[in-house]
Amino acid sequence: MADHYEVLGVARDASPEEIKKAYRRLARQLHPDVNPGEDAAERFKLVTHAYDVLSDPDQRQRYDLGGDSGAFGGAGAGFGGFSDIFETFFGGGGGGTRAGRPRSRRERGQDALVRVDLTLGDVVFGVHRDIEVDTAVLCETCQGSCCQPGTQPVTCDICHGSGQIQRTVRSLLGNVVTSQPCTTCQGYGTTIPYPCSTCQGQGRVRARRTVSIDIPAGVETGLRLQLPGSGEVGPAGGPNGDLYLEVTVAPHDVFSRDGDDLLATLEVSMIDAILGTSVTIDSLDGPVDLEIRQGVQAGDELTIRGRGITPLRGEQRGDLRVAVQVVTPSHLDPKSRALVQELAKRTRPAPPHLAEFHPGLFSKLRGKFKR
Repeated sequence: MADHYEVLGVARDASPEEIKKAYRRLARQLHPDVNPGEDAAERFKLVTHAYDVLSDPDQRQRYDLGGDSGAFGGAGAGFGGFSDIFETFFGGGGGGTRAGRPRSRRERGQDALVRVDLTLGDVVFGVHRDIEVDTAVLCETCQGSCCQPGTQPVTCDICHGSGQIQRTVRSLLGNVVTSQPCTTCQGYGTTIPYPCSTCQGQGRVRARRTVSIDIPAGVETGLRLQLPGSGEVGPAGGPNGDLYLEVTVAPHDVFSRDGDDLLATLEVSMIDAILGTSVTIDSLDGPVDLEIRQGVQAGDELTIRGRGITPLRGEQRGDLRVAVQVVTPSHLDPKSRALVQELAKRTRPAPPHLAEFHPGLFSKLRGKFKR
């Protein structure tokens, strides 16, 4: 049995790159399409089998330790491996007895994810944003061809453009034809002798670009918006992937959200609660007048129609719901205290007592209103 290192003409401590270079040199000399001689065909089989073993780290280690050479059943270089037989009969890997098509250098680009921070005001009305994205863009020098301007890929002189190398090996089942990706062109069928110096033959470069997006009203934290075709460009100028925007809405100091409604707490003095009053409050889209009826109670709800959030897939805005919190003074001067005592005598309020429990809006939403 021929020594694989001697067949390739390399030292036993040769690096993987040295082994690959030796194989490419010999393959060009001995390939049946280049050298039709019978001796050359046999040597080509030996060279190919030696490269198959030594280019695989596990097989090379077993071989160096005195194990089999990666051949079927350990019987020597004259038999194909189990993988060759399965590829032939079941179409695995290299495509069986039929030569596969060459790979395309153009591939779809990956999707990208960008996080966008919004305010509650952005959610109410929607917002336009220009977002900076660090991604892969088309190389302007080669326009995705991967070649230096004025040059182009050339047909691989080993596989002649098929991207596959076929070889015939003997097995227990007879002669078997296997097909494997060409190691010279990596299965593309062409090589690039003069790669673009700007993108290093990738057809794309990393860059920052600006993406303009109209974020609709009604979005919420965790929602992802998809922008088809706005992700990174693929290798060799392949189609763009998609861009996803993940939304985060910052908490507001005054308002909180409940579906399409906005919630707020309005502090009302005891006097205004007794007598009633009018007040102008600042909503997210400007001042709005609010009537506080006479005798309003703590926890009562005051609703302002159409001042909430526009639904994500709708037009009619929600409401602004205001819960009343009556503020009782904790310190009174003697004159004010006397007036309150006089009021108590006149109204004769009932003494404190237990009553039937009636949960109001304020008590139910206390956790949401609390700041």
